[in-house]
Amino acid sequence: MNEAEEREFSSLGIENWLVAACNAVGLKRPTDVQWNCIPPALAGRNILASAETGSGKTAAFALPIIQQLSKDPYGVFAVVLTPTRELAFQIQDQFVALGSRIQLRNCVVVGGLDMMKQAVELCKRPHVVIATPGRLSDHINSSSGVKEALARTRVVVLDEADRLLEDCFETELANILDALPKNRSTYLFSATITASIEELKHLGAMKNCFEYEADNPKTTVRTVREMYLHMPKMVKDVYLVHLVRNSEAKAMIIFVGRKTTCVFVQLLLEDIPCSCLVVLLNSRQNRRLAALDRFKGGRCRILVATDVASRGLDIPKVDLVINYDIPNDAKDYIHRVGRTARAGRTGTAVSLVTQYDVELVHNIEAETEKKLEDFGLKEEEVLESMSEVMKAKRLARVQMLELDSEGQDDKRR
Repeated sequence: MNEAEEREFSSLGIENWLVAACNAVGLKRPTDVQWNCIPPALAGRNILASAETGSGKTAAFALPIIQQLSKDPYGVFAVVLTPTRELAFQIQDQFVALGSRIQLRNCVVVGGLDMMKQAVELCKRPHVVIATPGRLSDHINSSSGVKEALARTRVVVLDEADRLLEDCFETELANILDALPKNRSTYLFSATITASIEELKHLGAMKNCFEYEADNPKTTVRTVREMYLHMPKMVKDVYLVHLVRNSEAKAMIIFVGRKTTCVFVQLLLEDIPCSCLVVLLNSRQNRRLAALDRFKGGRCRILVATDVASRGLDIPKVDLVINYDIPNDAKDYIHRVGRTARAGRTGTAVSLVTQYDVELVHNIEAETEKKLEDFGLKEEEVLESMSEVMKAKRLARVQMLELDSEGQDDKRR
């Protein structure tokens, strides 16, 4: 038996009732990030942790929060900030499951849902608030009751901290942190270390801080087989269709760079046709959650998404990730690839590389210190369906124009 197999949650100072809750949701042994970060968190220290996607970071901060909360269950004990709405709901699921034995009350505060109902829930002072920065900042600005509810917060968590510390969240994040008490614990969890996180360390903003960094956190998950397909741009969609049609994957995510591309890929695959398809866009929140629920529940096989789905979402059954568009930032690639091979499973990631993407792939390989393998398709086999795909591609373009026209008409009404 190796060291990891000998680990027990009880050895970390987790109480028996919470160990039982862990077992009930399938958390049998602590992962590396949990093993290292839970004891200092229970001791009241600030935490700065980086570890690969799928390593159990959510439980690493949820467990110490729930145990500390159980000793003094008052008002808003913890605020968890996350960059995407979907991740907020996923974090909520973990708090609900692990905190059921103490009747933990939580509130998700994200855009796309009724702001008045959220304000009412916040003023009821739930134990844990899980929020995106923009919406929580709006509540702080518009309601003194929300400010009062947050006044005794003991812990603030920045999940996907590298993303939250980017310029686009700067104003909202500063507003939230200013509204929270200074005497609090701060947990920063991320899959990648960025210059912003390094700057926090050097400026001394994280005093009494425990730092944990996985052996090589900037790399992708070890159990993912990373591959590429190289083709001229004009036949990229032919390769996509061939790959999707011939894949034995039970669940796959196709990542694209833009919302319009998301719609195009959906229409293209529907026109082929490839069934069991759902698209995740920045649409109404209930539609996004419904799309995710269909995919998680196995009612559809293919999810087409922008990078809104690349961070934190835990969908264990995904066995194939396709990068239709190569991301400009290697860190986005790492997060995308991390959607497969979750919790020790194996998976495959295939990037569609045109003549314009070679430099981006080299940057990714330099960042991850890992060479992508050639997927090795025979071009003549792929191009057998070229006329069919080109016809579907033209039809998809026409459908997009019609959808755009309908959207313009709706705006005029």
